[in-house]
Amino acid sequence: MLRWSIVVAAGVLSLVLGGHWLLPELGGFTPVLESVLPWLGVATPILLVGALFTRSWQVITAALVPVTVWAFMFGPTLLHSPPGGLSDVSVATLNVGATNAQSAQAVQTVSKGRDLIAVQELTPGGPAAKFLNEHFPYNYRIATVGLWSRFPILETRKVDIGLDWARALRAVVKTPRGKLTVYVMHLASARPGQTDLRDETLAKAGKIVDRDTSEHLLLLGDLNTATTDRKRAGLVPPLSDAQQEAGEGFGFTWPASFPVTRPDHILYRGLTATSAGVEQAAGSDHRAAVASLRL
Repeated sequence: MLRWSIVVAAGVLSLVLGGHWLLPELGGFTPVLESVLPWLGVATPILLVGALFTRSWQVITAALVPVTVWAFMFGPTLLHSPPGGLSDVSVATLNVGATNAQSAQAVQTVSKGRDLIAVQELTPGGPAAKFLNEHFPYNYRIATVGLWSRFPILETRKVDIGLDWARALRAVVKTPRGKLTVYVMHLASARPGQTDLRDETLAKAGKIVDRDTSEHLLLLGDLNTATTDRKRAGLVPPLSDAQQEAGEGFGFTWPASFPVTRPDHILYRGLTATSAGVEQAAGSDHRAAVASLRL
């Protein structure tokens, strides 16, 4: 009985890992499962230990299949090293947390050495905005999202992502190396059985980026979609992901106390990422995503 249980479990785990995009959405459950897909690897050593106890080479072989699939899918991410090199702009994005009493400390830490910082869940006139106003010469805010810059901001406008309230903006920044179009977005949340609105805002974001003809473009923000979420396929590609291209490890950002997924992203086109990572932010339930890029 134990042998068959291990073989069946190994088969199911291998299929879910390797063929997750073929699974039905099940009312939004599958995309949420995909958000924590790397964590399914926790089951592989358990199956392998159980298989070793059976002393059956057939069962051990079966248990090695999901190990191999996981290693093939996620091994390169764990072994990847940042390319390094010179950069022209250092950026960060942080969902600071609407009820975060330490929001000023959060952005103070994250903004050190950054040229651009995108913030979501801002409290208008709150501590985070006040701190950033004092330390960055240029900014543009729309309700609860904002962009602060050390470079001049030439153009600004609100962006409609299909919500009843404004949670996205577009700005053109004049860097020493040329113009850079920056989008800051906070897409709708995704929960098991409740992904429709998130999916709509994600599709809208993809169309907005597709229509933008800017040579150099950044999309920063809490997109509420993980790197392994099938719904992100409309954004990456055509955009590239700074963490995937220039980061170490998975770069999980949520929840801050023990991150298991990455809803916060730095996506780009017409640039080269040289480094990327994650930083703690006081009081927020998110960690900040950070990156350096070259125009």
